[in-house]
Amino acid sequence: MLRIRELRLQKKILQKDMAKELGIPANTFNQYEKGRREPDLSTLSRIASYLGVSVDYLLGNSDLPNAAPTLDELISRIGGSEPNDYPMVAVIGSVRAGYGGIAYEELLGYEMVTSKNTTDCFYLLVKGDSMEPRIHDGDLALVRKQEDVDSGDLAVVILNGYEGTLKKVIKAEGSVILQPFNPDYPPEIISGERLNELRIVGKVIRTITRTEW
Repeated sequence: MLRIRELRLQKKILQKDMAKELGIPANTFNQYEKGRREPDLSTLSRIASYLGVSVDYLLGNSDLPNAAPTLDELISRIGGSEPNDYPMVAVIGSVRAGYGGIAYEELLGYEMVTSKNTTDCFYLLVKGDSMEPRIHDGDLALVRKQEDVDSGDLAVVILNGYEGTLKKVIKAEGSVILQPFNPDYPPEIISGERLNELRIVGKVIRTITRTEW
């Protein structure tokens, strides 16, 4: 269960006051605290920032409460007067299949985007070379959360509950092919009962290669 209530009580904040300040309906916020509803990534980031902890700590995935830099802090570092000057989304180190949904692990900070519509979007830090030469280890993939994609789309997928991976999704009759770009890696064909173990986290909208982290 999320540590929202525990942290809120430690800070002696009333539930209704915290919900109001975060712009979350009181009933919805109450469901978050009771574990009856899971916040989206953007809301999780706002709650964690408000409580001064990392998303990992809020989710119970870490015992280290250290918070990532706040949006205001990041804005002051890169220049600009108001956070709204720069559309920004969270950078996530990895995604896994978690209890009751998807677990977003390792909040690494925030990154600017050029798209105006960033609802339900997050950046994922790409790991490995299976998508070379087009996508590199250390690149950032902008992902829009959705449970399905069209055949031929790039997507972040989870198989067998393991860490999410970025692959091209090809849908064939009765099967799904996870196709890497790197010819050194074979495609993975998912069919039969294994299709029940495949979860699509979201569609990759674009990737960014960074020379510095």
